[in-house]
Amino acid sequence: WVGRMARPGAAGRLFGPRVGARAPRLGLHSRTADANAGRQEVRPGMSNHIEDTRVIAEDAPQYNATLVRREDHSAELASFWVKLDGDPVPFEAGQYMTAGVFADGKLWQRPYSVASAPRVAGTEGYELYVRLVPVIRFTTLLWRLAEGARMRLIGPKGRFMLEPDDRRTHLYVSTGTGIAPFLGMIRETQLAGKPRKTVVLHGASFAEELGYRDMLEAMERDATYPLRYVPTVSRPRDPRNAGWAGRTGRAEAVVADVCSDLHLSADRTVVYICGNPEMILNVEGILMGRGFPEFHVKKELYWPKGKAPVAAAAG
Repeated sequence: WVGRMARPGAAGRLFGPRVGARAPRLGLHSRTADANAGRQEVRPGMSNHIEDTRVIAEDAPQYNATLVRREDHSAELASFWVKLDGDPVPFEAGQYMTAGVFADGKLWQRPYSVASAPRVAGTEGYELYVRLVPVIRFTTLLWRLAEGARMRLIGPKGRFMLEPDDRRTHLYVSTGTGIAPFLGMIRETQLAGKPRKTVVLHGASFAEELGYRDMLEAMERDATYPLRYVPTVSRPRDPRNAGWAGRTGRAEAVVADVCSDLHLSADRTVVYICGNPEMILNVEGILMGRGFPEFHVKKELYWPKGKAPVAAAAG
């Protein structure tokens, strides 16, 4: 299926007036609507600011959900909680939902892996971890929505799911927003009282792009989940990574060392990989070279190989 999100390059953010039916809840990372209504926004490190002037429909017959919460992780990364009007649609951790809004008479939508546990969909909604793409498509509309805005949400789809009662160590390898399905898997197994021994290898260009880092570090530190968190940044010399003392290099460059350091054997480890298809193929090749059989490696490509979306970049 066609991918969910691409990492923007140096081009600037694209904004227009934010749309929402109610004033948003304020929080540490929440964004207010009234202060910025009708105003373009500028984030540090971004340039070539272009306005998205499409008119978002505040209501439509196809809308069946509400944006109930939003939190920013960085200038281009945010989490959105979308709650259906009626009963939640059942799904399995690892699957994806398609979110959309109408603008200028057209439905704009994209599929996203669900980062929240299925069992909280009825109370908290479906949590989507999204990167802003500096192209006037869906994400530039999503970034303008205030909490309380009406949306369309359909699904679920996807077969990137956990095996039942799998006692092997789970190695989750991802880059960027590819960590989303793994968050859902961890949260669901934790709430179900059936945690799985897990290693999370998450790569990003910059430390600020390691979304959910605080949560995963806390899980590891407090032993609330049998988890080892291994973040890595691919541009250690960039000023934005000043002070970074963790691993460096792309995910595929460090996965072999992670397997060696944590004694992850091919016969006792199942691997899930999500994100850039080139990264997935590279990681798969490295693991197969270490004796991992192909059926021990499960993959979720965020777009078909050779068809990277506009503004995609390595990271």
